[in-house]
Amino acid sequence: MTMNDNERRPSNFIRQIIDRDLAEGRHDRVVTRFPPEPNGYLHIGHAKSICLNFGIAEDYEGVCTLRFDDTNPEKESPEYVASIKRDVAWLGYRWAGEPRFASDYFDRLYECAREMIRKGVAYVDSQSPEQIRETRGSFTEPGRNSPFRDRSVEENLELFEKMRAGEFDEGEAVLRAKIDMAAPNLNLRDPVLYRIRKVHHHNTGDKWCIYPMYDFTHPISDAIEGVTHSLCTLEFEANRPLYDWVLDQLEDLPARPRQYEFARLNLGNTITSKRKLQQLVELGHVDGWDDPRMPTISGLRRRGYTPASLRRFSEMVGVSRENSLVDVSMLESAIRDDLNRTAPRAMCVLRPLKLIIDNWPQDHEEQLEAPVHPQDESLGTRRVAMTREVWIDREDFREEANKKFKRLVLGKEVRLRYGYVIRADEVVRDEAGEVVAVHCTYDPETLGRNPEDRKVKGVIHWVSARYGVSCQVRLYDRLCTVARPEAAEEGGSFLDYLNPESLRVLDDCVVEEGLAGAEAESRYQFEREGYFCVDRDSTAERPVFNLTVGLRDTAKPE
Repeated sequence: MTMNDNERRPSNFIRQIIDRDLAEGRHDRVVTRFPPEPNGYLHIGHAKSICLNFGIAEDYEGVCTLRFDDTNPEKESPEYVASIKRDVAWLGYRWAGEPRFASDYFDRLYECAREMIRKGVAYVDSQSPEQIRETRGSFTEPGRNSPFRDRSVEENLELFEKMRAGEFDEGEAVLRAKIDMAAPNLNLRDPVLYRIRKVHHHNTGDKWCIYPMYDFTHPISDAIEGVTHSLCTLEFEANRPLYDWVLDQLEDLPARPRQYEFARLNLGNTITSKRKLQQLVELGHVDGWDDPRMPTISGLRRRGYTPASLRRFSEMVGVSRENSLVDVSMLESAIRDDLNRTAPRAMCVLRPLKLIIDNWPQDHEEQLEAPVHPQDESLGTRRVAMTREVWIDREDFREEANKKFKRLVLGKEVRLRYGYVIRADEVVRDEAGEVVAVHCTYDPETLGRNPEDRKVKGVIHWVSARYGVSCQVRLYDRLCTVARPEAAEEGGSFLDYLNPESLRVLDDCVVEEGLAGAEAESRYQFEREGYFCVDRDSTAERPVFNLTVGLRDTAKPE
């Protein structure tokens, strides 16, 4: 079944293949899968794959399974399994049935291996790992046959059973496919199908001490689940002949899936290697997998990104077979556009400077009205308290300035946002000579209108000194200082290109009173500053806000 015309998304080569397959009756329905390895947290590149696999299944009224490729027990853990399920669900997708595990199929995979041995297309090799590497050859030289390649079927079955029974040490024996040691594609030079690992498995416990390799497990798992279109990134293109070879050797599989490759997401100023992201965590360069500087889905969520923005970003990037570098500003644009439409407005002073309104009655206060969202009247209004003393941002005041400075200058006027026009009259300095307060006068006739006899162009935000809530604001910047940190590490390390200004913490900020007790992950536009998200570290007494993205792209191109 194809999509309705009014629901059709922009086409790409994968959708064209699916349309053709359905039109020719090759499949009754589309079945895809998302097969992450549970050895770390998912990142922005995985988000693209999630949106592609689940999105195609939704659009074609098919199904997408979530299958954990858990064939490498040394690096896998239940923590990663839980985080992956959480991330997929947060993005708004639902997998078909219960989550699957490659380890659920270990019994079936073992029997498939025995079937291949009986057919004479697999053998147990007793060479050491070093010898196997040495005899594999290179891109310019063919490999050499193992001296154990011509063992009999009976001997191979017996040795394979001994491998399973734990009678060999790790590295003492492997099961290899018997294909062609002179094949131009190195993946076809008798690849390893099973190896010995005497470690505990998060799902199967200590039942197995031999574990199948990815290239053996993946096609069989796809076939068991009835996958029609197995979508992989381009680095698996050279593995496709092996994918097909494995399936061609086996009988009675319930389906015959096909593998198709698309370009992975390479995002500028970002690390998308799971191994290197783990380094950042282990070396303490970040505060965990969900640090808002991390490109993990958990980190992006904590920073304030929305599921809708990540799905939109995936659509903007598109699907192709050409590797390219995507400017990180495209990701920032996606969240900026989303939050501009959805985020309530508020005022927060990041670098407070006291403003004292001398002609404002000492105990007088007014509740001024401000829109929750200027483009969405249905959200109503909010109240902000105006008192004799307010906080303004230190960067919004100068004792002297040229005409381009549209904020508060000594002896001149500016409007307090949603409030009155004020004039700065004099400053108060501390012992070091720094300005610590500004005395001013307000014009009581200017609420909601400009004075008739003069023009006031500048508008600044503010927060009541009496009612404002003390908060911490964390200003985040791009993780790396160069667009291609992993490519730039020749002769060095990607760690050399970490941005030392990727996090700045401001401890003495003040936010309007309505945000006291705001729930974690609530998102706001701090007027004139940017978009911010309530961090999980917040308390009712002291909120913590993370900068998601600025109001506009101010990054300079490299």
